[in-house]
Amino acid sequence: MGKYFGTDGIRGRANETLDVNRAFQVGKYLGYYFTHHGTSKKILVGKDTRLSSSMFEHAIAAGASASGADVYLMGYCSTPSVAYLTKHGDYGCGVMISASHNPYDDNGIKVFSHDGIKLSADIEALIEEYIDGKSEVELATGDHIGRVIEYPEGLDVYLNWMERLLDVDLKGMKLAIDCANGSSCTTAEKLLKRLGATCTIIHDQPDGLNINTKCGSTHPESLQALVKSGDYDLGLAFDGDADRLIAVNSKGELINGDYILYICGKFMKETGKLAHDTVVTTVMANLGFFKAMEREHLDTRSTQVGDKYVYECMVKEGFTLGGEQSGHIIFSEHMTTGDGLLTALKLLEVMKKTGKSIIELSEGLKIYPQLLVNVRVKDKEAVMKEPVILKEIELVSKELEGNGRILVRPSGTEPLVRVMAEAETDEICHDLVYRIVKLIEEL
Repeated sequence: MGKYFGTDGIRGRANETLDVNRAFQVGKYLGYYFTHHGTSKKILVGKDTRLSSSMFEHAIAAGASASGADVYLMGYCSTPSVAYLTKHGDYGCGVMISASHNPYDDNGIKVFSHDGIKLSADIEALIEEYIDGKSEVELATGDHIGRVIEYPEGLDVYLNWMERLLDVDLKGMKLAIDCANGSSCTTAEKLLKRLGATCTIIHDQPDGLNINTKCGSTHPESLQALVKSGDYDLGLAFDGDADRLIAVNSKGELINGDYILYICGKFMKETGKLAHDTVVTTVMANLGFFKAMEREHLDTRSTQVGDKYVYECMVKEGFTLGGEQSGHIIFSEHMTTGDGLLTALKLLEVMKKTGKSIIELSEGLKIYPQLLVNVRVKDKEAVMKEPVILKEIELVSKELEGNGRILVRPSGTEPLVRVMAEAETDEICHDLVYRIVKLIEEL
């Protein structure tokens, strides 16, 4: 990670730790870089529905056009739609204004390269040097000044591609959809109805302040209650920028990323589409997931947390399915990043083609109790180097003796240390996690 760029772009509280001046600087450098060194001087910009997104969108556009780039504004859209169009259109880079699943008062700047993947660390470092005043960028003049162009039709290009992508007819399927008052308000209902599904939509009235508020993939309780009370085949909960998905079965139980990888991995193996019979996941995947995959004769690869690292592993070794427990799922045959809508279609495709319910498809995966606690700290890197904490982690690991695990890691986007335990009971998880949490707080 760099000074300003984390695992998922630049994040911060709007106009506090991330302000319009910073956004203007990022836009200005991107405009300069891709006008002089890129494959195209066109830059695509999308945004989610939080209050500050339009402010940052215009700051990025002003900066980039001031240094010579032509900026295309998609308006409200999903992160994967920006990634897709950046790769398949004539764009030097794409920018998504979003803080994903965070509260409305946070925001972020996520940049995709021409290949539709996260911007390289080398270019991020150049941007950081410019922000710190170690380099200069001249403003364009005369007819070299860039244009800012409204491009809402870009969303239709993305949806039309996805409609053609899978041979699946959703007629007869009854779906409940939680849009998190975010980006999926512009995509999910429109596409799923086109494919024949009957949809009940909740949390689809964004007002700038309610994105991710008691809704979406991080707070699916209202969707669970809806699905449980009605005759639904599946519930679908997106996060704020629609790059992740958590599903809900007819009993109101959650189908997280571990289940989705298990279900899709088995189906792709059976249909000959799972490269090397291997699924890529992260260190946060549940112990039960690894045991179930082994039983199904499916190999796994584990990376550090972040869909960026999952995708890097997939590209390096030629894998076709990977993702995170949080619901970031990557189907590399089609996309370069997590896409909640594509994940929903893939799950529905498996249900349709096997004739099985999501409950039946989930059989065989036993999830171990898991507890994750976030500890806010002043210096997360110092915590991870503290000998007393490292020794306690080692002791806990020995106590579990293969019947669980403890994982302590710094957040890639916030001043937090995440402490997670898996064990045979909730009580054991609680005791082990809070041993570590208490120690961190005391020190």
